[in-house]
Amino acid sequence: MREPLASWLRTAATSLIIGAGGGGLLALGTDTFRVFTSEQARRNAVERAPRALPKVALEDQDGRPFDLAAYHGRPVAVSFMYTGCRSVCPLASQGFERLDRAEWSRRSPGDGRLQLISLSFDPRDTPDRLREYASLYRADGRGWRFARVREMRDLGLLLRTFGIVVIPAPGGDFQHNAAVHLVDAEGRLARVLDPDAAPDQVDRALADMASTRNLAAKAPAR
Repeated sequence: MREPLASWLRTAATSLIIGAGGGGLLALGTDTFRVFTSEQARRNAVERAPRALPKVALEDQDGRPFDLAAYHGRPVAVSFMYTGCRSVCPLASQGFERLDRAEWSRRSPGDGRLQLISLSFDPRDTPDRLREYASLYRADGRGWRFARVREMRDLGLLLRTFGIVVIPAPGGDFQHNAAVHLVDAEGRLARVLDPDAAPDQVDRALADMASTRNLAAKAPAR
């Protein structure tokens, strides 16, 4: 059963504020004198040790159920947003629109095509709202999906794994960090880029991910 909005907001505010504090400690405790923000520390940590993703049931703008494991063998770009956002979310969605157009122009859809997922953390974002929002950016629901978790109880685990901090704000808004999260062919979070990363920046990161993966596969077992 989906949790009521008020209950979820209280839980999210408590757990994610703690998460935000933990991110600050990460920057101080692991990357002292090398990085100055918890966001950069997060990116460094992900690049050093890609994170396995939890199996969480999702549904897209057309109400179709799926999970991230369905993309195994293909790279995926994931962003977190909500349809009522008036700040960074439109910027991130415009960036994904550029990525989507670049992918379609370079190759036909298929297993090798970069897949895009925009995940809402707002329990008010129904499939209907997501579909209406997706139409603003010409997201087709195939190569680029707008989606949400099917059960709100799974949202906290997903946000923590990706390193997303969401804090409810007055007026039904949220304060949150944003980025392009690249998931490798093995289903691991492997790179974190700026929310408006250009297609060539994403291409370089994907190439670096593939190179790192190949080197790891060739490394002799200890």
